[in-house]
Amino acid sequence: MNAITLDCQGLACPGPVLRCMDCLEKQAPQGLTVLVNDPAALENVSRLLTGKGFSVSSLHELGIWTIRANRDASATAASAAAPAPAGGDACASVVPGAQGKRSTTVFITAETIGKGDEELGGKLMLNFLLTLPELGDKLWRIVLVNGGVKLACEGHPCLEKLVTLAESGVSVLVCGTCLGFFGLMEKKRVGETTNMLDVVTSLDVAGKVIQV
Repeated sequence: MNAITLDCQGLACPGPVLRCMDCLEKQAPQGLTVLVNDPAALENVSRLLTGKGFSVSSLHELGIWTIRANRDASATAASAAAPAPAGGDACASVVPGAQGKRSTTVFITAETIGKGDEELGGKLMLNFLLTLPELGDKLWRIVLVNGGVKLACEGHPCLEKLVTLAESGVSVLVCGTCLGFFGLMEKKRVGETTNMLDVVTSLDVAGKVIQV
């Protein structure tokens, strides 16, 4: 069994994911060990490898996560039989147009809407999320970056609305780099921790993008 080790410590998002994708494409290893020192990279790399048909485990020691992945024959066969998704692995679960009419991505880059008054902006964001279900089956994905990731975290007034949307089938992606910057990685309560590759792919394959 060919096994490869990738040292991705210190690589900024989406560096670890891109290195893994390049390795899988060019060398097709049966086993892969990836070293990262960032919790967002841990989640993103683990999700990528799981989606590619690997059994994944991890060990945390002295600030370094060792991700060990071995190719799962049954999962690989199932993956090969399925049609390839358009875009990154975060898009694999629901591709726009593949299920119902879902095709609209909402790109949220801040905790509030508009400029002028923060309290008013917070109320507008809450009302915005409360109104999103009116899009019906057109709403596919919500992508949170920068201050927008705070909406998905414990204690935020908007968290309940995001949970409701996620439970209704809307995909929620939360930027891991942004969570780490604000020290909120452990406080995220809804959505998938993601990377810039998945963010770009989500915007690219969406039928329509609404940015706030």
